[in-house]
Amino acid sequence: MTGAHQNKNLCLSEAQRLAWLRLIRSENVGPHTFRDLLNHFGSAETALAALPDLSRKGGKRGLRVCSQSDAEAELEAHMKLGAAVVALGEAGYPPHLRHLDGPPPLLSVLGGQALTTPKMIAMVGGRNASLSGRKLATTFARELGENGFVISSGLARGIDAAAHEAALPTGTVAVFAGGIDVLYPPEHDRLLAAILQSGGNAISEMPIGWKPRGRDFPRRNRLISGIALGVVVIEAARKSGSLHTARFALEQNREIFAVPGSPLDPRSEGANHLIRQGAMLVTGTRDILEAMAGRIEPELPFSADMEDTGDDLFGGVPEPDDKLRQTIVCALGSTPVEIDELIRFARAPVRQVHIILLELEIAGRLERHRGNMVSLLF
Repeated sequence: MTGAHQNKNLCLSEAQRLAWLRLIRSENVGPHTFRDLLNHFGSAETALAALPDLSRKGGKRGLRVCSQSDAEAELEAHMKLGAAVVALGEAGYPPHLRHLDGPPPLLSVLGGQALTTPKMIAMVGGRNASLSGRKLATTFARELGENGFVISSGLARGIDAAAHEAALPTGTVAVFAGGIDVLYPPEHDRLLAAILQSGGNAISEMPIGWKPRGRDFPRRNRLISGIALGVVVIEAARKSGSLHTARFALEQNREIFAVPGSPLDPRSEGANHLIRQGAMLVTGTRDILEAMAGRIEPELPFSADMEDTGDDLFGGVPEPDDKLRQTIVCALGSTPVEIDELIRFARAPVRQVHIILLELEIAGRLERHRGNMVSLLF
């Protein structure tokens, strides 16, 4: 990282790493909530102690907080696998992922150093890829690798597998939808072994042992694009998961490249649609290299590094009263509203409104939406 976006690397103690793991594995704590908790309380340990009270004030009793023993067991399982638990801001964390809106606080990481390169391109496409689609993926991945780019993908059948295989000599990263110990599809065990043996990586934000569900694959797709500078889409059908990756790439200010296909082939319908929507049409590796010339950082990145200082950063903010809580809850509904609009309506200190939103979120009553918007869950 260079210039204004250069960051001092974080270095968690083992006690802090355990506290971070406990916090992100606790009920109703996702990446956004984790960030807000850490920013408010100053440390994961302090936030953990506050979770039950936050949940109670938000309307839920009996919140499940990850225990010390469960977190220790997960770290031990990582050690047995030869995997690391890397925190946002640490040296081994993917450089571009920290600029997402809501990056994973912790990643499970297997393998070498390919993950830390600033020059990475994602390649995604159909599982039922044609022979010509696989050949294109092989060519793009090999030639991008020869020009210094690491390839990220999802280890799926079809285009993903072809891209990973072609990038073995130059570096590739496989992103899991389940736990780092849960390979999907299972027949790619040899491919995964080859990726790791060649110095590539496998990563996941999910707990050890987590078996992927349908909803976990879009979550994985945001990481495939998030660790890269751009995404190449080859043979994506209209409802392909690859289009989720392209949508995330758009939100993350990544470049989107699409390889055109025959209008008669339903496997190209999604990629052709992306081109009509403004994705860059590419027919060869040179098109991508020219577009990415000199780029080692996404445009307009978020700044999402976090610190675990042990200090309650906003301890001087008065506790919101029940009247303000009621005002906020009544103002919220199933239709998303901007948080800034909510603050103006409540005519209350910004931090007090954020505390109440945090309480509702920990209680499982608040849903976040793109564009800094929230809605109430009934």
